Amino acid sequence: MPLTEREHKAGELTQCAAAPLAAREKLSLDERLAAAAALVKPGARVADVGCDHGKLSVYLAKKGIAAQVIAIDVRPQPLEKARALVEKTGCGQLVECRLADGLSCVLPGEVDTVILAGISGITACEILAAAPWTKDAAVRIIAVPANKANVLRRWLAENGYALEQEIAAVAANRPYTALAARWNGKAFVPDECWCRLGLLADAPGEAAAAYREKVLHQLERQLAGETAGVHHTEDRCAALRTVYEEVKKRCSR
Repeated sequence: MPLTEREHKAGELTQCAAAPLAAREKLSLDERLAAAAALVKPGARVADVGCDHGKLSVYLAKKGIAAQVIAIDVRPQPLEKARALVEKTGCGQLVECRLADGLSCVLPGEVDTVILAGISGITACEILAAAPWTKDAAVRIIAVPANKANVLRRWLAENGYALEQEIAAVAANRPYTALAARWNGKAFVPDECWCRLGLLADAPGEAAAAYREKVLHQLERQLAGETAGVHHTEDRCAALRTVYEEVKKRCSR
């Protein structure tokens, strides 16, 4: 009797989980990627953009979190490493590696979750802007910006994507945010404090507190340059000072 799709998937997961122990031991994720994985809904069909070594893609498959993963990278060498890891862990039926720029290789409806981890918030905006099919309530966007998270939060708000969750994480002594968003068509212009802190403004825990402190120090450095007349107008400096004071209050709570 032919296997059902559910039975077929279960067999694939068993094959993946039965990979050699030495291969599986290498799949531990750092705090950033672990936070991204925690935001993936069970049974998701995932596009892991900028997959690099492929650890997150394989982890999602091996743990049975994702039903299917497309691991994408624009660089051939890292993608070859990802392919090697997929083969070594026996997850070839669940993880497909594609060489492409951003989401250019993904068709509308092919995935319901997009992960953008380890890239600039500015690059994340460009990738999403080039994939208008992500403006769909059925598509969940997960991002762990390497920097410029404030730019990404602003772009999401102004383009009708609502933040659903944020998880703070500290990796290699650096605080990051892992955020999840979904398009709802309700665009708005956020204030600067919201862009800087998002849902971590009042979030509990040491990682969230460390993230707020990082933002405060960024504002201090920015003000030190701008008050010296390096870049912006007096009005811009005054606006930054207002944001700085608001962030400082939240850091002291």
